[in-house]
Amino acid sequence: MRIDLHTHSTASDGTDTPSQLVRKAAAAGLDVVALTDHDTTRGHAEAVAALPEGLTLVTGAELSCRVDGISMHMLAYLFDPEEPALLAERELVRDDRVPRAKAMVAKLNALGVPVTWEQVARIAGDGSVGRPHVATALVELGVVPTVGDAFTEEWLADGGRAFVEKHETDPFEALRLIKAAGGVAVFAHPAAAKRGRTVPESTIAELAAAGLDGVEVDHMDHDADARARLRGLAAELGLLMTGSSDYHGSRKTCLLGEYTTDPEVYGEITRRAFGAFPVPGAGGV
Repeated sequence: MRIDLHTHSTASDGTDTPSQLVRKAAAAGLDVVALTDHDTTRGHAEAVAALPEGLTLVTGAELSCRVDGISMHMLAYLFDPEEPALLAERELVRDDRVPRAKAMVAKLNALGVPVTWEQVARIAGDGSVGRPHVATALVELGVVPTVGDAFTEEWLADGGRAFVEKHETDPFEALRLIKAAGGVAVFAHPAAAKRGRTVPESTIAELAAAGLDGVEVDHMDHDADARARLRGLAAELGLLMTGSSDYHGSRKTCLLGEYTTDPEVYGEITRRAFGAFPVPGAGGV
């Protein structure tokens, strides 16, 4: 089985619609794909409706969190999307995205960059607006060559000249909410140092003690040394180890299925979840 447990669609900051994404996942030879848009489940219904035969969909979301001033992301799988407390927290995070993006535009304007809110809103479309949409605007304007080049201290990285904080959930609270909604929690790209500061191993140990299920080990932003360290830490803490593409369509260079999750780990994730269940493809529409 080929299993990719971290992808994004136009419901957040990917460039493929949910239906396009699942069709591309099947064409890429995947057996299982998780749709984990940022702080939203809005793309799930479209993905389910278009799900090709032979492909299984894992519903999920990537939750924006912050601990000790460090931004981090929590992948939540197979939770009940209508559970009130987790739904309210996701809405709180999403509601803060528009004023945050507008504040980043204002900072860029003050730096002499002629980006507009209308341009960013056009790029975001119906998705949850975020830094990748602002970064894409910078690419369109020729300020930076790629989206990744916008995530530096000069521009949009944490603490960068045009960075603006947004509401982010305490990860220990996120764990409580995910578990109460019947989901499984995996710390996304925990060693992605090029994105900014990363949480220390002591915090990962505390999260494990609080119910964290796993860590994303195989990821494009982890070099060989980082993966080795994470494997050792996960083994020590009894955490599941996943691998995923973090696919964003044309917004990033990673490909569907570039990194995958072991079938036994996937089986354990589905065993632990009780908020929702994987959806087998029935041919789509």
